[in-house]
Amino acid sequence: MACLPEGVSQWYKLQQLDSKFLEQVHQLYDDSFPMEIRQYLAQWLEAQDWDHAAGDGSLATLLFQNLLSQLDDQYSRFMQENNFLLQHNIRKSKRNLQTTFEEDPMFMAMMISKCLHEERRILETAVSADQMQLGNVQNTAMLCKVKELDTKVRNVKDNVTEIEQIIKNLEDAQDEYDFKYKTLQVREGEASGLKTDDDYTMEKMQLHTMYLHLDLMRQDVLSKITLCLNVTEHTQNALIREELVEWKQRQQMACIGGPPNACLDQLQNWFTTIAESLQQIRQQLKKLEELEQKFSYEADPIPQQKKGLYERTMGLFKQLIQSSFVVERQPCMPTHPQRPLVLKTGVQFTVKLRLLVKLQELNYKLKVQVVFDKDVSERNAVKGFRKFNILGTNSKVMNMEESNGSLSAEFRHLQLKEQKNAGRTNEGPLIVTEEFHSLCFETTLEQSGLIIDLEITSLPIVVISNVSQLPSGWASILWYNMLTNEPTNVSFFLNPPCARWSQLSEVLSWQFSSVTKRGLNGDQLNMLGEKLLPNGCTADGPITWMRFCKENINDKSFPFWLWVEGILELIKKHLLFLWNDGSIIGFISKEQERILLNDKLNGTFLLRFSESSREGAITFTWVEEGPGNEPSFHSVEPYTKKELSAVSLPDIIRSYKVMAAENIPENPLKFLYPDIPKDSAFGKYYSRPKETSEPMDVDGGGKGYIKTELISVSEVHPSRLQSTDNLLPMSPEDFAEVRRVISPAEIMICSEYAT
Repeated sequence: MACLPEGVSQWYKLQQLDSKFLEQVHQLYDDSFPMEIRQYLAQWLEAQDWDHAAGDGSLATLLFQNLLSQLDDQYSRFMQENNFLLQHNIRKSKRNLQTTFEEDPMFMAMMISKCLHEERRILETAVSADQMQLGNVQNTAMLCKVKELDTKVRNVKDNVTEIEQIIKNLEDAQDEYDFKYKTLQVREGEASGLKTDDDYTMEKMQLHTMYLHLDLMRQDVLSKITLCLNVTEHTQNALIREELVEWKQRQQMACIGGPPNACLDQLQNWFTTIAESLQQIRQQLKKLEELEQKFSYEADPIPQQKKGLYERTMGLFKQLIQSSFVVERQPCMPTHPQRPLVLKTGVQFTVKLRLLVKLQELNYKLKVQVVFDKDVSERNAVKGFRKFNILGTNSKVMNMEESNGSLSAEFRHLQLKEQKNAGRTNEGPLIVTEEFHSLCFETTLEQSGLIIDLEITSLPIVVISNVSQLPSGWASILWYNMLTNEPTNVSFFLNPPCARWSQLSEVLSWQFSSVTKRGLNGDQLNMLGEKLLPNGCTADGPITWMRFCKENINDKSFPFWLWVEGILELIKKHLLFLWNDGSIIGFISKEQERILLNDKLNGTFLLRFSESSREGAITFTWVEEGPGNEPSFHSVEPYTKKELSAVSLPDIIRSYKVMAAENIPENPLKFLYPDIPKDSAFGKYYSRPKETSEPMDVDGGGKGYIKTELISVSEVHPSRLQSTDNLLPMSPEDFAEVRRVISPAEIMICSEYAT
């Protein structure tokens, strides 16, 4: 990452952005790495090389320990300031970090690296927006829609303000009429008036004119309230039926790796303005009732219309409040932030609620209760579903202090425990990872005699009892959120619909872009599509749930999704930076591989993922000139996480050798496809520069041990050197036989060529 000007941190720049960009920043941080740590340690965090640490376990461990030390220093500063609350928070954050990342500091480094890069992307987006470089039609349309809604909401507020002034004028006019009417009555009772009959008649006519004007003013204010409610209802419907629905759909996509879900602060502003306007109309109707009690007449429009207008106002307010209760952050285990909605029994998870109507009088007035699987009417008809109890504090009061001023409640320490006496039976129609459950959240708003019950349900969740079930559970979450938005459809997998390739390909790409910097390009997706659609990869090609997650792929002993999941894990733990910089082609068929290498220089090689390993493996294939000047292709036996845990892939490529009989071992790998010199492509990832081993002293004392190096060697009979196309997998026994020390200076991991 490029350095920012001295003294100006990236975090400081972010805090100067508009709320719509700040909302995107909020989405980056949760309990696994809280925003308060980002705030306290802003400059220190930005000064560390998290990119490198995400691929280097030693550096990640060092930075993790340094981070804890930084928190200790911050704690000491809070002690000096006698700030008890912040002391508590920083200690709690440190404990959470130790619990979450102590066993896997590289994952923390990867998370921080991704957050910092996302922050920079948000900054760049904000700068572009400020410069009004909005050539993209979609962005322009979105901004126009936001501007249009802004105008509508502002019109509601302006109309209510106008009515407020009209009612004030009406009250003044009524007071003046009342004064003159009573004055005239007094004069009528006097025996001798000071004015002539003509003057008296004139005053009565003026009073009658004032009466007629008052009647017109009352009709006018009631008419304007009616029109204002019409505009309010139209705008409110647009917010609830369009904007809120779209936000929930974006949230679904964000849950399965799609673009970050944003704009909740904008929705909150709109909802709150409408709610305040309806509250104001309610008060205006009460004021009209007071005016009616002071003065009324036979054709008075206030008693005729006030009840209907009041009921309509309260109906709109109730609808708005009920719709504004949302799950801001869906249930998620902090240990698996990229896999929300899959919960493991006995492991804590978090979930956050928010009321989009932000009224100060509601602060600390709404107590939210959590209920597991509340609506079981549909499930009661289906035998065998498991039942669970919620452990931890299952109630929380919504407040504005814990979430940057929004009215919210965050549950941070909930757990699920299965009811063994009412557990799964052999009659269960679905496997565990296809069985959906839900969390329901309830509260009641009581305000000035108004009682509104609020309820919102999370997206369906999968409950697992073993972490090995996580990949299959995540596949269920992907399939559901890709294809439907019915949160109560817990029996979705009794008859799961097909997906179109155009839908699934985008979601597959998200699985990579959500944990790395790169999604999948068209060629990579085409290769995957051909695996799922053997009769031809087309946008509308249907893919069944069985084909995606259950059926063995082609002639392999595992399904498509578990193969992709294994590769994802391999990338995250061992290949992240090679994948991020585009060094790995990855998903490519053997036929396409040969087409790409066919006309390349000797020693040109590419990296692709093995199609025969369920756990995820990577291999390289190179080209060399064969008999008759025909190209010959060679692929090394794939490397799995076991080998890559011992030696990084760049070091394997640097030190790889091919050996035949008495020939000197040589490295056949020269250029990364298409024509990048090997050391230029991978040099920055080598663990250390290649060095000559330190010699022994003449007297045998020596200055130290001879340096050793773990390398890969392919051993081949000379007669096969120019006729080999592929490596055959070796058995563990064969592999053990060829693993040997070939010199005091090198330890070689060997595999064997075969025709």
